This record gives sequence, structure tokens and C-alpha cells, in this order.
Amino acid sequence: MTLLSLVGALYMMVSGGPYALEELARDVGFGPAIAVLLLVPVVWSVPTALMVGELAAALPEEGGYYAWVRRALGPFWGFQEAWLSLVASLFDMALYPTFFTMYLVRLVPALAAWPAAPIVIGALVIAIAAAYNITGARAVGDGSAVITALLMAPFVVIVGMVVFGHLVPEAPHARPALATDMAGGVVVAMWNYMGWDNASTVAGEVDRPQQTYPRAVFIAVGLVALTYVVPFGAMKLAGVDPSSWDTGAWADVARTIGGAPLGVAVIIGGMLSAFGMCTALSLSYSRLPLALAEDGFLPAAFARRGARRGVPWVSVMVCAVVWSFSLGLSFERLVTLDIVLYGSSLLLEFAALVALRIREPGLARPFRVPGGIGVAVALGIGPLALLGLAFAKNASESIGPVSAPVVATGLMLLGPLAYIAALRLSPGARKSASGLAPRAAR
Repeated sequence: MTLLSLVGALYMMVSGGPYALEELARDVGFGPAIAVLLLVPVVWSVPTALMVGELAAALPEEGGYYAWVRRALGPFWGFQEAWLSLVASLFDMALYPTFFTMYLVRLVPALAAWPAAPIVIGALVIAIAAAYNITGARAVGDGSAVITALLMAPFVVIVGMVVFGHLVPEAPHARPALATDMAGGVVVAMWNYMGWDNASTVAGEVDRPQQTYPRAVFIAVGLVALTYVVPFGAMKLAGVDPSSWDTGAWADVARTIGGAPLGVAVIIGGMLSAFGMCTALSLSYSRLPLALAEDGFLPAAFARRGARRGVPWVSVMVCAVVWSFSLGLSFERLVTLDIVLYGSSLLLEFAALVALRIREPGLARPFRVPGGIGVAVALGIGPLALLGLAFAKNASESIGPVSAPVVATGLMLLGPLAYIAALRLSPGARKSASGLAPRAAR
């Protein structure tokens, strides 16, 4: 993967364009939403990008954040990092097929009458994304860059028509009062800025990772913020009423501004966004079973790679099957579980940054966050505070009779049990945990 393909993959792993921001506009209005979209990266994305930049440059290993936490905190916590990420992927990877189906139904309304549509279509999206991943990391990265350009094209037209053509929707005579939910808006923004560490798991497939990773992360941070703020700025300039916005509202605005063709283009862009994110994240998550297999925690079959492109095809295919099991859950519940589980793994990565500064001060760091231990510790404070806000905000979400945060906590607590089971069942895991069998990737 080159710098361009890594930036493309990162953009799709984190963003996928302005889609899924509609609830933010509805919760706080366009003006405050722009402020949130500028502030959240400072507190959430920039500290994470700095942490990822240092650790990815210092330890560019296959498995990424699993390898960082394992080296810094030991095999038990490394396993918990992988566990949390893989369990989070169960819900994260169900989001994008669900999102794809939402937009497809707008294009083909008859599908709304088919109860099985979300599951059947979602499973198809996951299967195609897995098949695309077999073509290799470079192909996925380059494809992500192309998809990014395609899905953003309608928004360029919308912004251009508003700014230069002065073509704006007709403002209603009386608008309902906007029920401001700033905490909810911040949580939506967090989810839309989440995943800066995901591309680290394919470090073994990146050209000159020590230099490429830090550059790619910071380019992607700026690109994501830009592609969020500019369309919202155009909506504010156009005087669009956000009070009734929901998923798919971009298509309604596009249709009002530019007619049916532009509306259809935005809908197709939403489908491309969902598919691109599903494909890029398949690339990221499928490398975790590979790394676990190399350490003996999973059967050796998960470490099998294709002869031509080095893709861990068994891991890709098994992950795709498992991800299909979460299809059918509501979008809100999936987001809640995703944030709680992902956030827990992210905090372990910040802990790894601090631990490695203390334990291995002489480790070569081609990119290093300026400052000493105090700065390394302070980097995690903002993300920790936002995760606490998200946990409290989403406490009322439920999976059946049980609240979603309780479900997430239960899944976290299964991690130590899974570790003990792996040690008992696998001699390779016991050797790896004792330091007798270093990873094949090292």
C-alpha cells in the first residue's frame, strides 16, 4: 500500500463521507454542528492520531494495535485488545450493510415491503466485500480512494450550486423549534471520527510504514474534517431546516436543489460509502485473527495467506460469515455497542503508548509525539472524557430486556475467560504467552 492507497483506506475506515451526520444536524442545528465537527477532532481525533502515528511508526507489525499492546503490557492485555476489537467488529461490520440497505430502499422503494431485505442484502454486501479483499490490500486501498472521489462528487455539486449558483431550497414560513441535544450530537460526531487505528493492522502490507503511517493519518484527519464541515456550511448558507433531518436527508436536499438526478447521485453515493467502509474495515479486522494465529491463540489455518498477494484468505472468509450474524439489529443499538467496545480497546492503546515510553525509552520512534511522559498521559484524557459521555448518553439503549452498555460490559468480561480457554487448549498459546515462541511476523 502506498501513501495514496493508505489515505484512501483510512478515509473509508473512519468516515465514508458526510453520510450518517444527519442526526447531528437534527440534534443541534447546522451552526453548532459545525462547531462540534471542529472541536471533536481536537479532543478525540488529534490525540488518537498522534498516538497511532508514534506507535505505528515504531512498531509497524501485522496486527497493529494488538502488537502494540502485547509488547507494552504483555500477552494477556494484548489478547484483550484483540478480543475487544473483534467483538466490536461484530457490531461495527453490521452497521455498513444496514446503512447500504437504507439507501438502496430509497432507490428501490419496493424493497421496503420485503422483511428479509436487511439481512439478505446485508449478507450480500459482506460477501462481496470479502471477495474484494481477496484481491489484496493495495487493491482495497486504491479502490477506497476511487470510491471516496465518487461519493464526494455529488456533494461538490451541491456546495457549488449553493455557493456559486445561489440555488437554495425554499425556506418554510414557520419552522418548528429545534430540540437541541448537544450530548447526542457529540456522540454522533465521535462515531463519525472513530477508527484512526484501524489501518495499523495491515502494517506488514504498507510501503515504508515508518514514514507512510504518520503522514497518512494526519492527511486523513484533515480530509475527513473538511468533507464534514464544508457540506454543513453550505446547508447553513442555504438556510436548510434541519429539524426533521434523519438518515437519507442529504438525498432530499440534493433533489430539492438539483432535481431528481442529483438526488439519485447522493443515494448511490450513500451505497458506495457503506460498501467502501465495509470493504476497508474487512481489510483491517481480518488481520487480527492472522496475528492471533501466529501467536498460537487461534488455529494455524487463520494464518494461511494467498501465494500471490499474501492475503489471509481463511481469516477474511471466516470473519465475513461471523459478521453476518449481527445483521438485523437496529442502527442505534449497533452504534452504542460499537462505541463502548471500540472505546475500551482505544484506552488500552493509550496505555501502551505510556508503557512503552517508560519501558523502552530507547525504542526507535521515526515519529514521536513531542514531550515527555506527562504529554503521553495527557493525550488520553480527552478521549476518555468523551467515552464517558457516550457511555452515559447511551445507557438507555437496550438489546432486548438488557441495556446495551451492560451487554457490552458482559462481552468485555468474556475476554479473560477466552484467554484462559486459549491457554488450556493450545500449547502454542502457552508458549507464546510465556515468551518462548515469538511471533512469526517478528
